[in-house]
Amino acid sequence: MKRHLLLLLFGLSTVLLLGYAATGLYQVLPGESAVVRRFGRVLPERPEPGLHLGMPWGVDRVDRVAVDHLRRVIVGYQEGGDAAMPPGQLLTGDHNLVNVQAAIYYKIRPDQVADYVVQADRVDGLTARAAETVMAEWVASRTVDEALLNGKVALRAALIEQVQERIKDYALGVEVLDAPVALIAPPDEVKPAFDDVAREQTRIATKLNNAEQEAESQWRTALSDQYRIGQETAAYTSGRKLLADRDAESFMNRLRQYREGRRTNPEYLRQIWEEERGKLFAKLKEGGRIGLLDDHLGPDGLDLNIAPLPRKRP
Repeated sequence: MKRHLLLLLFGLSTVLLLGYAATGLYQVLPGESAVVRRFGRVLPERPEPGLHLGMPWGVDRVDRVAVDHLRRVIVGYQEGGDAAMPPGQLLTGDHNLVNVQAAIYYKIRPDQVADYVVQADRVDGLTARAAETVMAEWVASRTVDEALLNGKVALRAALIEQVQERIKDYALGVEVLDAPVALIAPPDEVKPAFDDVAREQTRIATKLNNAEQEAESQWRTALSDQYRIGQETAAYTSGRKLLADRDAESFMNRLRQYREGRRTNPEYLRQIWEEERGKLFAKLKEGGRIGLLDDHLGPDGLDLNIAPLPRKRP
């Protein structure tokens, strides 16, 4: 009887020991990173995906973190608050109130997963506080018009850059990926007045844009006209220069001929004169502007009272 009791106790102890040892068995899934803490101290080893056996419960603590999971923190204005100035209702540089809400998307850095595990319970809170500080500073440095018109783009870029910079010293092991601004608007009590202003600003911007487009069109037309006139002027100048060059070349040829003719014939200039005069008289006669005077000779010589010759009809 006593022997059976001892065997039972031994068997039970063995089962308990095996069960306790089995508490050190853990699995790391794909996309996860595991951090092992032994007696609270983080071990440098990073188990790969798969089944692992470590020290049992009470000695080792294994934290498995999905490093490819995208996490989100909502910061800023929340509807339904009863406070006189709810969170996310910020003051602009020209002393107007605007409601601002943004979402901070971040992921865990695979090489800093141990930092995240140690600071896991503080990550969301510190990230939200840093984002709220950045939003308040950004809104306070701008007028209400600048904040409403440019906030969703400019504030988003500021949050991505500055939130990451502000949480760097906390060693949270996270990286800020995006910070879309979901809301940036005046309080409901004054929203209609802001909407009227926004419509007028849109109308002014439209007219200004149309005027700029018209000015650009006229400027391009002026440049086109300038180019066309320049081309026409260049062509006319080139044509006139070509004609002048030809005339100059013709004159120089005639001059050379004259000098050569004078060298061999002293009467060469008179011959040229007779030739040119003959050509001129021929053209005048052909046009009916000159005729022979033999028929108008009288006994006393040329009768100057004779009427001019009629012009020949073409």
